[in-house]
Amino acid sequence: MGGGSVAAVTLKDVAARAEVSIKTVSNVIRGEPRMSEATRQRVLHAVKELGYRPNATARRLRTGRSGLIALAVPDLATPYFAELAQHVRASAEEFGLTVLIEETLGDAKEELRLATGFGASLLDGVILSPLRISLDDLAAAADDFPLALLGERSYEGDRIAADHVLIDNVAAARDVTSHLAGLGRTRIAAIGIKSHASATSRQRLEGFHVALHEAGLPFDPRLAPALDDFSRRSGLRAVHGLLELPAEARPDAIFCFSDMLAAGAQRALYEADLRIPEDVAVASIDGSEEGRYARPSLTTVVPDKAAIASLAVRCLANRIRAEQPLPFEVHVVPHRLDVRESTDGIRRRLPW
Repeated sequence: MGGGSVAAVTLKDVAARAEVSIKTVSNVIRGEPRMSEATRQRVLHAVKELGYRPNATARRLRTGRSGLIALAVPDLATPYFAELAQHVRASAEEFGLTVLIEETLGDAKEELRLATGFGASLLDGVILSPLRISLDDLAAAADDFPLALLGERSYEGDRIAADHVLIDNVAAARDVTSHLAGLGRTRIAAIGIKSHASATSRQRLEGFHVALHEAGLPFDPRLAPALDDFSRRSGLRAVHGLLELPAEARPDAIFCFSDMLAAGAQRALYEADLRIPEDVAVASIDGSEEGRYARPSLTTVVPDKAAIASLAVRCLANRIRAEQPLPFEVHVVPHRLDVRESTDGIRRRLPW
């Protein structure tokens, strides 16, 4: 039984469905900002309803752009980055962009390869969360290729021609530690100090120190073990080590620099028959869904991941479309402390 080919959906079809002009549809797909939100949503609904897909080959011949961008993160197994990737893909769709998700594993060569857009032959731009790439390589890549940077790496005042979207890690860590001190905890451990250079780790440690000083609590280096990474296993091992300290030196609260570390920490406390939070309170930074479903649910700083994604995509889209170099911007995204069972002990029922 033979079958005929199905005609591709065109801009004209989308325009007819949305009751707007073809130029308006084209502007929405290209991410042009100067139009009403109602019109943009009507066009996007028609695009989705009809299953319209831009002709990438034709667009590249016409504009010199492919409509492809990449999100490059260190570890897709980390709930934070997995959740962020979902937000980036949703934001990119509003600009008519397709996102390739790449995992760098913190390898400097891989970060450099992605920061230059595979030699600029495929991608229009990259949203990069850098860990190991050198400052010189990153600056050179940003001069030649559209980049938006994520994360908390400090560039020590050097100017890089790329937009940067981040949270205030010092303030976030201070909020967590102050919360624990406010509960009357006096021996607060910090898990997340990396054995190699890490701006995220340094900044969260700084916030930890600030909060301890404000609470009149001393810093005990025994309660701040060095780790290789932010994994669950590292959190487990770190807490096992803390529990080997003399009884009077053991922590009554633990600030973990990531939700994955906190998951390992909670498991170690469970294995030691210690109650959370009665014996040891636990809090973290990341705001992952994993922490909400933990037992007990995890008190954590929740960054606005939707805002991070939206700002990064918008900045990158503007840089891709720009006919002349744009000044770079640094965007600090809000965060909030979500107090849950691991510090206040109040049992909660999740909505379903």
